[in-house]
Amino acid sequence: MLVRIKTFSLLGIDAVPVDVEVDVSPSAQQKTILVGLPEAAVRESTHRVSRAIINSGYVETTMNMIINLAPADLPKHAASFDLPISIGELCATRQLKSALLDDYAMIGELALDGSMRPVKGVLPIALAAARLGFRGLLVPQENAKEAAVVDDIDIIPVTCLSQAAGFLNETLPIESHPSIGLQLFEEHSVYESDYADVRGQETAKRAITVAAAGGHNVLMIGPPGTGKTMLAKRFSSVLPKMELAEALETTRVFSVLGYTKDTPLIATRPFREPHHTISEAGLVGGSSPPLPGEISLAHNGVLFLDELPEFNRRTLEVLRQPLEDGTVTISRATRTSTFPANFILIAALNPCPCGYRNDPRRECHCNPIQIQRYMSKISGPLLDRIDIHIEVPPVDYNELSQAAAAGTSSAQIHEQVLTARTIQSQRFVQSKVRYNADMGHRQIQQHCRIDREGHQILKNAMNDYGLSARAHDKILRIARTIADLESSENIQTHHLFEAIGYRTLDRKLWTA
Repeated sequence: MLVRIKTFSLLGIDAVPVDVEVDVSPSAQQKTILVGLPEAAVRESTHRVSRAIINSGYVETTMNMIINLAPADLPKHAASFDLPISIGELCATRQLKSALLDDYAMIGELALDGSMRPVKGVLPIALAAARLGFRGLLVPQENAKEAAVVDDIDIIPVTCLSQAAGFLNETLPIESHPSIGLQLFEEHSVYESDYADVRGQETAKRAITVAAAGGHNVLMIGPPGTGKTMLAKRFSSVLPKMELAEALETTRVFSVLGYTKDTPLIATRPFREPHHTISEAGLVGGSSPPLPGEISLAHNGVLFLDELPEFNRRTLEVLRQPLEDGTVTISRATRTSTFPANFILIAALNPCPCGYRNDPRRECHCNPIQIQRYMSKISGPLLDRIDIHIEVPPVDYNELSQAAAAGTSSAQIHEQVLTARTIQSQRFVQSKVRYNADMGHRQIQQHCRIDREGHQILKNAMNDYGLSARAHDKILRIARTIADLESSENIQTHHLFEAIGYRTLDRKLWTA
């Protein structure tokens, strides 16, 4: 008897429908054949399923059984096929009769006693099942909350094989998990940190405001203990709040890596801070099959690289393409996967190996050669992709004391950012560009026009600082953002001067 069960397999962060076809036929010797490009975890499922069926009170078949996972050219690499394979065997051996097999998809890993274990990637699977019009999806109970983020599909939580069989046999009613997408979104869309906690550094906060308003990348340079990390960690709190669609897109990445156990929905803009020892695969993604890395986990949020020169230079260079395109593509011999990587980069570094160059309170012991070697770890092309370069100097005691007035808060910066983003959304309403940092050369010519005096100012800056053509465009984008913060239709000379000021630190510090 042939039975077809509906399930899904993960391909990157996308879920692909898979048919589990189980066919049994009389044979003198019982034999199970599993085909359809199963990898190790799936090949082992036949042994788990066999014991789970017996320990759940059913009878293992003594007939010849062929299990086909279609489409045959798609690698299957997860233990989530255990449940559909076991249900298929029970139906093929007539131990289970169900009229619901075409309406419900199912996923789940089985323990030897028949109980269900959670699996990764439930959110993209639930999204795909809803998109394809399935009535419901059977998932392990521990995954039900994550799957219930998706509307328009019944999420059926099951704890064991016999419970799943009872539901499909319509002898054991199970209430679907209520949809909780909007509820989770409202509960988790709160930021705990605030820029009011950062004393002093008002100049740096101004640069942060410009960066958040226009989606610009930031490089902070300063001695240890000046607040660079505090400034970076609060950056997400001033960005526009995530929309539900953005939250679902971001959570898909976390889901395929199994990072949603405690947080079923990522409702705040993610902040990722990888250690400088991270590998290329850890940063951009890799392995086989390809999985997303830190830059994809930072999608729709912030990637913070502290102690930038301590990162492997080759690892840093792989950031260049994602910073330009907002995606990262990983190619393997059999398949190519593309992951989202639309993030704002914030980097921090000391001005020299010891960290105290130009610090009036501490003496620097680094010689020019050491400083040059330290700074040369970061390539010019990567620096050109970082829009804003700012210096974060030591904070005076009077600004740190309890008597000092609180500085600019996240709420104040957030309000300014929203004003500028509203102007940009109206400007780019008929374009794929979302904010100023995304503008191409054509949009720059159209929206970043400057007068004769502005052209002379920009020309002098290019000659004096040896800036590249990419830096020229960055200055105009930044100036456009500064003008938007003031609701100015035209770029004024003081907007240009401020924008140029955000592009000079790299040249000043690269010269010993």
